[in-house]
Amino acid sequence: MKIATIGLNCLFSGALLALTACNSSSSAIKESTKTEETAQLAAEASTEAAKEENKELAKVITKKGGVQNRGAYIKVLVNKTPITNYDIQRRASFLKLRRISGNRAKIAENEMIEQALKLEEAKKRRRTATKAQVDAAFLNFAKQNRATPAILSRELGKLGVGAPHFKEFIKTQISWQRTMQGKFQAETTRVSEQQAIKQLRDSGNQKPKVNEYTFKQVIFVVPKNKRSKAALAKRKREANAFRQTYSGCETLLQSIKALKDVSIIDRRHLMEPELPGNWKEAISKTSAGSTTGVQETERGVEFMAVCSTRTVDDDRAAQVTKQSTDFTKFGKESSEFSKKYLNELRERATIVYQ
Repeated sequence: MKIATIGLNCLFSGALLALTACNSSSSAIKESTKTEETAQLAAEASTEAAKEENKELAKVITKKGGVQNRGAYIKVLVNKTPITNYDIQRRASFLKLRRISGNRAKIAENEMIEQALKLEEAKKRRRTATKAQVDAAFLNFAKQNRATPAILSRELGKLGVGAPHFKEFIKTQISWQRTMQGKFQAETTRVSEQQAIKQLRDSGNQKPKVNEYTFKQVIFVVPKNKRSKAALAKRKREANAFRQTYSGCETLLQSIKALKDVSIIDRRHLMEPELPGNWKEAISKTSAGSTTGVQETERGVEFMAVCSTRTVDDDRAAQVTKQSTDFTKFGKESSEFSKKYLNELRERATIVYQ
């Protein structure tokens, strides 16, 4: 089934990598030759203006073009990362597919510069998306469009984008989101307990009351090479059967000794904002001495045994609450955070136009 008949979705960055339908097709993105020629003339006319604009944010050097290879040549060097005319042409085609109008040549060049900066920073902070993560996102994108990766690759090639370029775009979105979150987390965790309390007092608020939990994470392991629906279903039955005999955290370790491939992770004194996202609701609804329901995870099949709960309003509770509030704020204002972060990277960068 051709992608042109079912429509393509577009990838955009957000709190997470999001897949948003754009309902574009190869027929919908065809434009007249006259329009393309006009856009090209506008792109050439605005090149100098773009360079002047970037001078305010980075060390910009203009050199005469040089290296050529089968029609491809380096147009821009971002620090030491080369961006070729071929890269920019691919990105311009992708902009067309995403129905982004305007001077696509200029927008494409700017996106490629930002992509280079983002990937360089992600690598420096060890936040780069893995090949497996990128391939998984590509596969998911194909499935959402009722296609296979092979069909998607072929259609992207026909549209002038190409699978490698699209995958690099996906890699950038995932890596940049992780990089922003890492930077934000590093900055917010510097807030000490006393600073958090002072901020609360300055705002007129009292120390917050927060639920604190101690629980054990019980994992019925399913190795990746043996993972299947049947294997997961079997382990889920075993986990649920074990939950029926559960008699408390004190005897849990002794109880699992007779079981095969079952492990326990102790989680002590975690406040509600610190609970794992996919378990937060289940744990908060489970009383001490009971267990949550079973969930399938990347490790196999798991459940949580809640050992104790209590309400605290100490200094650490104030700190954790402040950090949690900051992270919620980050989720709502990530676009502004990204813009500010990118500007900082541009200021430190050396951009060479060939």
